Amino acid sequence: MGFEQRQDFARQVADLNKYGQALNQCETVDEVVSLTLEAITILFELTDGTIVEARGGDLRVVGSTNPELSSGTAPGEAGREAYETGETVTYTGEEAGVDPDSDTTATLAVPEGIVDETICVIVVRSPTTEEFGDEVVRPMEILATHAATAISNIRSRERLERARQDLETRKEMVEMYDRLLRHDIGNDLQVIAGFANVAEEQIEDERATEYVGKIERAASNSADLIDRVGDLVTTLEEQQEPEARDLRDLLAGTVADVDDQYESLDVEFDAVDFEYRVYAGDLLDSVFTNVLSNAAVHNDGDVTVEMRAEEPTPDTVTVTMADDGSGIPPDIRHEIFEMGVKGPDSEGTGFGLGFVRALTESYGGSVAVTESDAGGAAFRVTLERA
Repeated sequence: MGFEQRQDFARQVADLNKYGQALNQCETVDEVVSLTLEAITILFELTDGTIVEARGGDLRVVGSTNPELSSGTAPGEAGREAYETGETVTYTGEEAGVDPDSDTTATLAVPEGIVDETICVIVVRSPTTEEFGDEVVRPMEILATHAATAISNIRSRERLERARQDLETRKEMVEMYDRLLRHDIGNDLQVIAGFANVAEEQIEDERATEYVGKIERAASNSADLIDRVGDLVTTLEEQQEPEARDLRDLLAGTVADVDDQYESLDVEFDAVDFEYRVYAGDLLDSVFTNVLSNAAVHNDGDVTVEMRAEEPTPDTVTVTMADDGSGIPPDIRHEIFEMGVKGPDSEGTGFGLGFVRALTESYGGSVAVTESDAGGAAFRVTLERA
């Protein structure tokens, strides 16, 4: 009879699943750590348990029943090895102790994560067991899976909440500038344009009339620009809060629409590569529509855009759109996403990519541009995974 068929294993799995349900209800990582250590003590009857969290490659103890280990400290050798190899590690004999004088005879370190990134490592030690066997290793791996899933979900919610708070702050600033532009500056520009129009009709000098006409056109163009900025602000304010959305279906529809609109554009897109759910609002399709449309509008002749999903992290997925066009000069790549900034040969308003960044960041994501392998532009849109 295999270990998994033993009755005591089935009971232990049932108990672990109950803890798994409770872990998924936790609101903080501290709660997850406390509940996981409780499970180690009650279900495994082990009094030396440690939880190590991995964040950005940095390993730190976040909770332990071992009095020699405190939160914030670096883990021992077993925890580091488990993290680096991504595999369960067991130590016996003298290697098992925290220090040479320790009475520990066996150590077990179990890493667990999402996709290929380790989220946490559970380390347990025993002074009475010579070696941890499957009767401990298999159930401990199940507990580690529950803990890693709970921690990952909490960190995702924390990032989303920070993004929402940043969005609220930005909206307040934008609203202030919008009121300033529309009311104060907008009104002044209308006065300038009105007086310039009257002056142009009354001045007989040809050169003076030309100058007054330029003043009127500049004022009118500025007023029109303010209106467009105001419309953009209104659009951003009215969009819904980010929620989980299927990336594959959204991109498939966007690519089909853009393909129909631009005969010169060929988008290489395989829907099966985008089986992800992301946090976004109802204007996410506009992000990709703007980038793909730019490739068609700002390049002469036929252009091909390759869409691909980069290797995801547990928290994000990045969509790359790389074209074989003329590219974007390096000296303006850092400012191309600013509102009103456009390339030297562009006849657009300069708001398309600014709109792309504003939307993407409002969803907790980011956007960047580099040179593609074909010498064109490669846009990278990174979004939070749901």
